Amino acid sequence: MTFTPAKWPRTLRSQHWYGGTSRDAIYHRGWMKNQGYPSDVFDGRPIIGIMNTWSDLTPCNGHLRELAEKVKAGIWEAGGFPVEVPVFSASENTFRPTAMMFRNLAAMAIEEQLSAQPIDGAVLLVGCDKTTPSLIMAAASTDIPSIVVTGGPMLNGSFRGERVGSGTHLWKFSEAVKAGEMSQEDFLEAEQSMSRSSGTCNTMGTASSMASMAEALGMALSGNAAIPAVDSRRRVMAQISGRRIVQMVKDDLKPSDILTKDAFENAIRTNAAIGGSTNAVIHLLAIAGRVGIDLTLDDWDRCGRDVATIVNLMPSGKYLMEEFFYAGGLPVVLRNLGEAGQLHKDALTVSGDTIWSDVKDVQNHNEDVIRPAQNALTQQGGIVVLKGNLAPKGAVLKPSAASPHLLKHRGRAVVFEDIDDYKAKIEDDDLDIDETCIMVLKNCGPKGYPGMSEVGNMGLPPKVLKKGITDMVRISDARMSGTAYGTVILHTAPEAAAGGPLAVVQNGDMIEVDVDARKLQLDISQAELDARLQNWSPPKDVAKTGYGWLHHAHVEGADTGADLDFLKGCRGAPIPKESH
Repeated sequence: MTFTPAKWPRTLRSQHWYGGTSRDAIYHRGWMKNQGYPSDVFDGRPIIGIMNTWSDLTPCNGHLRELAEKVKAGIWEAGGFPVEVPVFSASENTFRPTAMMFRNLAAMAIEEQLSAQPIDGAVLLVGCDKTTPSLIMAAASTDIPSIVVTGGPMLNGSFRGERVGSGTHLWKFSEAVKAGEMSQEDFLEAEQSMSRSSGTCNTMGTASSMASMAEALGMALSGNAAIPAVDSRRRVMAQISGRRIVQMVKDDLKPSDILTKDAFENAIRTNAAIGGSTNAVIHLLAIAGRVGIDLTLDDWDRCGRDVATIVNLMPSGKYLMEEFFYAGGLPVVLRNLGEAGQLHKDALTVSGDTIWSDVKDVQNHNEDVIRPAQNALTQQGGIVVLKGNLAPKGAVLKPSAASPHLLKHRGRAVVFEDIDDYKAKIEDDDLDIDETCIMVLKNCGPKGYPGMSEVGNMGLPPKVLKKGITDMVRISDARMSGTAYGTVILHTAPEAAAGGPLAVVQNGDMIEVDVDARKLQLDISQAELDARLQNWSPPKDVAKTGYGWLHHAHVEGADTGADLDFLKGCRGAPIPKESH
């Protein structure tokens, strides 16, 4: 493609750095030329930042440098100037206490990189759980034309003839060891088959869910979410996305044009249809907050309530992401939603067209993987929002991963004050607990853990597992991995560390759960609850300096997305003042 500056309808942002013959322009261009760029690449063509979350310590994203080369090729072909920018990569595998604590730090850092540098458009190169929402949050805050390219899921795992799903079988095998049904040696052998290629989790965990959310929101090209990491079509997707972002800059197609209320409602319904992660709730709430969209937990319950879960993938179902891609991937799900009247068909996408135009002609190639609605895994698959005196601002549950017989249950609370208390007690045969009890975990929310770790799917006590019981009701202010399963009530708000009612639940209290009635009730009087809360004291072990202090002081509750309060809203990308 021959680049003709006159075709660009406006002066691009990057020209405030590189345009003209001033001393400052020469300064900026001159240093860039030490990498061997010819003069004409600074002639007004768009500069595209490839915001790359590659890191050796983020193994899910370990192949993104190779993928970035294909993005660059597409940008050059379309007449743009690609610049690869390494950005904060919050790895789910290595960050402690939890990668979630650093999602907001990553979003803040990347927002500043987009805003402070000569970038006209951005390719968000993501994969691991928190990298997708953090980069979309940053792009929403700056409102620079942006397109998401995910790294894709790894290939199917297999152990002794059984499909092995990332994360899902980690929890399953771990419980089997505690129950005496699997040896530690077999567990270690199975480890070798859990991650057999580059890519993110091969289940419908948080990474695949957020890749699907990016596509359903319209922030990625149609078909992006499910292509396996090592499939050649993943590299093709990267290259055509590189081409597309150049045209998006020309058209000034920005996140605020795409991330509308209709787009978020499409994503919520999509998450229900795919049996997606509960983590998507927090991330979409946070993204919506960056573009000023009024999205609430009530929207999640309203939009997802009547959507069937039709994707038969672990942890809710049988298959893995490889089969999902071969069956047709997310476009088939979106088409089915559209045909059922559950999709805002006119929502705009990064393609420049509507979401319905992108998917209306796709075909389903395997109806056991992507099922017809009449043969769904569950007819009401949306994330359920429970409220009551135990969760005045809401708590969430994923019905497609829960046990039907526990969706209406009253049980005695067995309380763990924090995750260390849980670990100290759970394997003790003297612990007063049976399968009728409700396990309650406190102080694991955004402030409490800190950062809100994925510990909500507490493993059951061995004394219960040995009876053949595989599920119990569990309640916490924590999150759980999107690869996990069980009747697990999460994100209880307000959290315990902020003085929510969860903080004062005591051993022996009776708790009532009624999913159909959307009820989560602590069976004590209001007077007793008020008295307990008056005697409650906040935790004293709080960071005094550094990011830990900043996070604790400014993080909001799970019910609004757990963003930092001063980061909400779109600040745009003004031209920074000269420094010389």
